[in-house]
Amino acid sequence: MPDEQYFTRRPTSEGGALTLTLTLRGREYTFVTEAGVFSRARIDPGTKLLLQHLPVPSGARVLDLGCGYGAVGVVAGTLAPEGRVTLVDINERAVELARTNLVANEVANAEVLQSDGFEAIAEQEFDVIALNPPIRAGLAVVHRLIEESAHHLAPGGTFYLVGRTQQGAVRLAKKMAEVVGPVEELAKGGGYRVYVARRA
Repeated sequence: MPDEQYFTRRPTSEGGALTLTLTLRGREYTFVTEAGVFSRARIDPGTKLLLQHLPVPSGARVLDLGCGYGAVGVVAGTLAPEGRVTLVDINERAVELARTNLVANEVANAEVLQSDGFEAIAEQEFDVIALNPPIRAGLAVVHRLIEESAHHLAPGGTFYLVGRTQQGAVRLAKKMAEVVGPVEELAKGGGYRVYVARRA
């Protein structure tokens, strides 16, 4: 199954598990991936850029929105040892892998839930929300995730989004500014841009 189906609830593609060993933020991590999840063969360049620049306060409540196999959530869990990390994804296989990867990397301050956006965490607020949006799911889906994120940020909370310049990252930044607050370009490289918006 091609990558464009990673946002389905129950992927049916078959493929052996892969193990990725990555150095991120000065630490080595191990991730198990499989077919039917986003960027199974390597860490996505956008995700990598996001992780290089994502500030996570030690006690923050963090959401990895659309977590895939859990790279952002796993790293956030180690950066915020006194905080709490929630990882969500619509894809049940991604959820299983993210749980496996939390254990493999000894991240105990985190949980993984299957959720289409905020459906399973509707009552929660977060200090940090990070999103590498599922562009191939369509612009309406991405806009919904940005809008829902705005409603689930705690006062002073920050929303981070990474996008590919050629896939409309600048347009997504404008949407962030409309529903969250003033937007800053935090980093760019390799055709990707990382944006941050803070709730007033």
